[in-house]
Amino acid sequence: MSGIEAELVKEFLDCSSRGDVERVCVMMSQSSELMDQRGETGWTALMLAARHGHYELVQLLLSKGCDTTTTNRSGQTARDVALFWGHRHIARLLSSSWDGDVHHVLPERETEREPDIYFNREILDRMSEKRTDSEWLSAQRSSPRTVFILFHNLNPLVSPRVEDAGEGEPNVRLCKLRAGCVEELLRRSDTVVIFLGAEKQERRVETEGDELVTWFALNTQDDPTKLIQGKDPNASFQKGPMPGLLLFSDNEAGVVAQARSVLAWHSRYSFCPTCGSKTQVEEGGYKRTCLRAGCRSLQGIHNTCYPRVDPVVIMLVIHADGNQCLLGRKKSFPSGMFSCLAGFIEAGETVEAAVRREVLEESGVLVGPVQYQTCQAWPMPSCLMIGCHCVAMTSDIKVDQNEIEEARWFTREQVIGALVKDKHAVFNLPPKQAIAHYLIKHWTGFNASL
Repeated sequence: MSGIEAELVKEFLDCSSRGDVERVCVMMSQSSELMDQRGETGWTALMLAARHGHYELVQLLLSKGCDTTTTNRSGQTARDVALFWGHRHIARLLSSSWDGDVHHVLPERETEREPDIYFNREILDRMSEKRTDSEWLSAQRSSPRTVFILFHNLNPLVSPRVEDAGEGEPNVRLCKLRAGCVEELLRRSDTVVIFLGAEKQERRVETEGDELVTWFALNTQDDPTKLIQGKDPNASFQKGPMPGLLLFSDNEAGVVAQARSVLAWHSRYSFCPTCGSKTQVEEGGYKRTCLRAGCRSLQGIHNTCYPRVDPVVIMLVIHADGNQCLLGRKKSFPSGMFSCLAGFIEAGETVEAAVRREVLEESGVLVGPVQYQTCQAWPMPSCLMIGCHCVAMTSDIKVDQNEIEEARWFTREQVIGALVKDKHAVFNLPPKQAIAHYLIKHWTGFNASL
């Protein structure tokens, strides 16, 4: 081997040791013979990539047909090297019996039943077919049986829960008002009223017969405290969405999610986004119609006319070895808390593409297989969190400081320590009400009742 050839081999092996995929690819295109060349210690590019855990580079070399049976002076193949240094995911990739599928590290979906996730439980039949029946809605609004829940600037009216409240029980409850309590509010032009639905049959008390118990939500910008004084002396409006919206029972949380999401939309769409004219509320609060004749929004179906839902992907990134997961933290998080990465789905983008893009943007990690798990309504203000597990194809982290301030790989043991709140836990998890908590817990294999 000439001096020039020796220098070329040395550079190629150095690039392989660093995991420089782009440079290795360029050099192999110039000379395919470099792929299986040995260095002074008998190591090939494949061995060096296996030694340093460069998964993407190993994939590239295998796709080019490199020799996996070559041994170094110690008699080790690249697979032996990967096993010795603990890179089990690369060892599986180099195994002659392995088919290249990394889906096996993804936990299976819960198919026997839908996971009972906070905000998702529905105790009301939405009865959407009644939203255009103005006479029926008017009769229900004046019925003494009807339940009204009140919001002020999107904050619900609540009372402390004291009766039969055991450890771990929710400590607030929705104030359920009757028509007489909100009569004046219903007459105000600035009060937004939405029809939530009727209690499902299984929830009705036998003595109530077959009559419907309907629910409405009201939101007003002016403080209505004086109007409802004396109805419940302990009642007050929550201050801000967090952590207040996480303090309800599962049944009430679902009602709050529905009500607050629609009311938040109304608070942002008082005027027509198409022409700027005023709009009026229709269809029980599930439509706003422009009052200007000839406006384009009056022709066909437009997402500016109906309550919008913003889809967000939230994903637990699993290391290819199956025993680590990637979590990140934003500056706004409580001290020590790490959570799943997340981001909005862009126009014309699939769930899978959004997962891969967001993970790459926030952490620099490339993602391969993506598997949907479950979703969660998130009324802050009106998001749908689409929960996924996905498998990382690379492990090097390069954090985008604009999105998150830190991202780290955590072992399964470290995650379990955080789940059970071990005193030696190295980090804290998001609250159990968040879908991120479910995704992490499901990955560890813990029973959902933990």
